[in-house]
Amino acid sequence: MKNLPMDLLRTFVTVQELGGFTQAGELLGRSQPAISLQVKRLEELVNIPLFTRGNGLKLTEEGQQLFGYARKILELNDTAISRLVTPTVSGSVRLGIPNDFEVSFLPLMLSKFSNTHPGVTLDVTSELSINLRSGFRRGNYDLVMSMDENPSDEILARDAIVEPLSWVSGPGFQLDSEEPVPLVLYPEGCVYRRHITQALNNAGIPWRIMYCTSSLLGIQTAIEAGLGITALASNTVPTGLGSHRKFQFLPSLGEVTIGFNYDLANLAPAPARLLDYLRSGLSQSQRHG
Repeated sequence: MKNLPMDLLRTFVTVQELGGFTQAGELLGRSQPAISLQVKRLEELVNIPLFTRGNGLKLTEEGQQLFGYARKILELNDTAISRLVTPTVSGSVRLGIPNDFEVSFLPLMLSKFSNTHPGVTLDVTSELSINLRSGFRRGNYDLVMSMDENPSDEILARDAIVEPLSWVSGPGFQLDSEEPVPLVLYPEGCVYRRHITQALNNAGIPWRIMYCTSSLLGIQTAIEAGLGITALASNTVPTGLGSHRKFQFLPSLGEVTIGFNYDLANLAPAPARLLDYLRSGLSQSQRHG
């Protein structure tokens, strides 16, 4: 019976998830030729082609099957190593996250964290960043991920990264240059809203608010219905909506800062472990998003 080497499976899965040999090499710390060689070794081991190398890199039918098995094998391996090697942590974490992160990569990260640390209970709240920071100051959260231009104001914010903003539109949506730009926005206090309105005002472009809601689902539904456009951090744009750094005659929106808010002097082991997990995942998402 043949054994499938874990490093070859990890390379194979990474190539597929990131969409290329070069991207996988950057994440895994190997050269593009080394990544190609590892995939070739895996193909020789199972005696089947895993990728079609014609128009773009696509999995063969057999490659799709192996990809499913490989992800499960790696997940079991990583969970076993984490539970055996990492000190056991228990307790609860009150976590606050920005609204738009609740449907991006974050739920998957939290699921993996829970599988790796079954003794930790997560109490997750999604809100506007301004409300999350206010709740953190009142002691409602152990850890908050927030979005702001100035993450160090008033509260402790570390490990911040910069994320580009994109205009977000529904399929086929077009603006009329003779009419005010129709906007779908979060309520006052939202960083996105401030970026959008300031950019349009600075460019002398008239605008009007067509729909305002604190719900990401409400934002998404309004955009899909063609009520207007909005802006989100590039890595959080829901599937099916258009993401544009530049959109027709509109100005670019710049960037926002995403950071973690916590009290280092009073951070318990469970929130500290989650903090390490999230900031690592957020940095990785920024590099490969």
